[in-house]
Amino acid sequence: MIRTVAETGSTNADLLRDAAILPEGMWLRAERQTGGRGRLGRAWASSTGNLYASTLVRVTPQDPDAPTLALVAGVALHAAAAAWTGAGAAALQLKWPNDLLADGAKLAGILLERSGSTIVAGFGVNLAAAPEGLERATTSLAALAGAAPDPALFLEDLAREFASWLGRWRGQGLAVVRAAWLERAHPIGTALSARGPAATLDGLFEGLDGEGALRLRLADGSVEIVRAGDVFLI
Repeated sequence: MIRTVAETGSTNADLLRDAAILPEGMWLRAERQTGGRGRLGRAWASSTGNLYASTLVRVTPQDPDAPTLALVAGVALHAAAAAWTGAGAAALQLKWPNDLLADGAKLAGILLERSGSTIVAGFGVNLAAAPEGLERATTSLAALAGAAPDPALFLEDLAREFASWLGRWRGQGLAVVRAAWLERAHPIGTALSARGPAATLDGLFEGLDGEGALRLRLADGSVEIVRAGDVFLI
């Protein structure tokens, strides 16, 4: 079920507020957000024509660990975006923990938030325009494909892909989703900088561990497991 509103503060916040009465699989899309946010409380620019949408998942004790829904969301987003690029999946790459890139520029981001057994996954996708003046390069599907998808049509694709990969996550386990995520990520050996609250670690991408955390090979040959933080291509 997809509901669209002309404007709201944050689709994530709206679903979290009403989580007790909403069914799993509910999607909320806003044509414009006035209080959109990314990870670590950052503001998320809300240009007209882009996608701002969130969905709700009820996790159970039988499910894989809830934070690994970020991998589900990433693979689903990659599949939906690839269908609209014209260049296909090869033009896009996932970056841990929550970004979709095109030639190293950020195309989309994902924000997971939790309240009890409810996880809300929010998606911000630059369909028509990319924000400027950020510390990283950005791009849009319009720049890649020559025209911007209709946000409502793009969301139909995303919702279908998300439901499919959610089913695999539950029915086949995390390993299947983890493998799919790695196939769509930047190559092993990509230089990354992981910035956490206590330190910044520079190293090479060494894949994901069995729980979906980032493996970062440092200059001394050791491998650091990164479970939280911002990651940049260097």
